[in-house]
Amino acid sequence: MSSRTDVALTAPRPQSGLGATVSPRVARRHQPGPRDHPVPMHPDTLARDFNEYRPRLLGIAYRILGSAWDAEDVVAEAMIRWMAVDREQVREPMAFLTTIVTRLAIDQLRSARAKRETYVGEWLPEPLLTDGNRLGPLDTVERRDSVSLATLRMMEALTPPERAVLVLHEAFGMSHAEVAEILGINEVGARQHLRRARRHLDRDGAPSARAVHDDVLDRFLTALENGDLAEVQDLLAADVASYSDGGGRVHAARHPVVGAERVVQYVNGLRRRLPITGIRRVDVNGLGAVTLRFGRQSAVLALDVRGDLIREIHWIMNPDKLRYLNRQLADVG
Repeated sequence: MSSRTDVALTAPRPQSGLGATVSPRVARRHQPGPRDHPVPMHPDTLARDFNEYRPRLLGIAYRILGSAWDAEDVVAEAMIRWMAVDREQVREPMAFLTTIVTRLAIDQLRSARAKRETYVGEWLPEPLLTDGNRLGPLDTVERRDSVSLATLRMMEALTPPERAVLVLHEAFGMSHAEVAEILGINEVGARQHLRRARRHLDRDGAPSARAVHDDVLDRFLTALENGDLAEVQDLLAADVASYSDGGGRVHAARHPVVGAERVVQYVNGLRRRLPITGIRRVDVNGLGAVTLRFGRQSAVLALDVRGDLIREIHWIMNPDKLRYLNRQLADVG
């Protein structure tokens, strides 16, 4: 992606927020030369082109928002604008669409923050399937970590611009100049946002390789099913934290459970109160996870593994948070 983004000045604009305008640096109108003969593009062609960009755009929006449904709304709005724009005036489609999606996502996140402040209990991101190329490439440990539930949970502490800069630079490899253009700020500001974001997300140890993560998950599930609490504790870091998201809809711990001994007690209490009646392995947020059935209640269980120890456990139990994943699972059978 070039640092120069040429788009039409006539693209539809919202009335307020970062998404309202495309800055003069970003919007440079292409002036047709004597050999240019613009030909209107058929809507089917525009839609086909947009669908090629869609996984990357959805990946950007989801990482900024932590909500699959909100990310879908942002990408749908971007498509409406794409279908209305004079395509002959857009020299770099991906740059144009990345700018629109990023700014719409920032506006949406600012609106969503007010609702999250009154959320009942812990707020965790909506889990979603990441097999294939649903959210852009996940071909490195760093890219997988950028969409992990642990990282998205921690990103809630960032300001919307900090979150956007981190996503664009770390997950999608954009330069500081490209990020600055997309956000309509200078390059110094983009670097400052990135430094603050990295400081907030600083964690001990790198994320484990996929094979190590999956082995720890298997051992944890086996110990959980067998009631082997000693094995469960052996897999936990001393400062492990368990986060449960029930959203006030189902019974769940409203605060993090911290420390290996307390987490073992919590896990054992949960296992005894709600016996597991079904387990399905899934690829969620770039890593192996499971969907669980506790009688009539469902949950997604995901782990953050550093080295060969579990640093975080995520229990997503709010039925509203599982609707998107359940729809995906129904589609794949």
